[in-house]
Formats: sequence, structure tokens, C-alpha cells
Amino acid sequence: MSWIYLALAIGCELFATLSLRASDGLRRRRWLVPVVVGYAGAFALLGMALQAGMAVGVAYAIWAATGIALVALLARAIWNEPLTRRMILGIVLVIAGVVLVETGAH
Repeated sequence: MSWIYLALAIGCELFATLSLRASDGLRRRRWLVPVVVGYAGAFALLGMALQAGMAVGVAYAIWAATGIALVALLARAIWNEPLTRRMILGIVLVIAGVVLVETGAH
């Protein structure tokens, strides 16, 4: 169950971060509620994943790497933000680091 909670937490964080971008620095106030609800849900679900037995280092590493990769890809797709080779390499390195954290936990 901890993996389901973590996946839902990542989804909420992704929704909140993209909403924050859509809010244009919170100038578009209609995006404030999705930002707050998304981040609150993300932290609540992360807490549930930890309570269900997931190690905090593993949970946070997976959350961070997945969030970085998905936000960068979706920002490119939605707003045509830059996604350079160097940025892609950075994402690959972050994911590689998460794999090392995950495999080191077992």
C-alpha cells in the first residue's frame, strides 16, 4: 500500500507544481486552490506512505526524481519550456542516484 500512497503523492505534487506554473507566480488567483490542495494532498499521502512502512530516504528520493523528470517533460510539452541535452543528462543522473538509493536499502 505504501507504493500506492507514494504514487498518489507524486501525482498530487505534480498537479500542484504545474498549477503553480499556470498561476504565473500566483497572479492568476484561480490557481491558488489547486496549488494548496495539491501540495497538502502530496504531503498527507507521503506521510501515509511512510506510515505504511516505506523508508523515508527511499520515498523522498523516488518522489524527488519522479517529480523533477515529469515536471520538466510536462513543462516542455505544455509551455514549450527548454529541455536541453544537459538538462536531460541531469534528469538521468538524478534517476540513477535514486536507483542507487533504492538498491542500497535492500
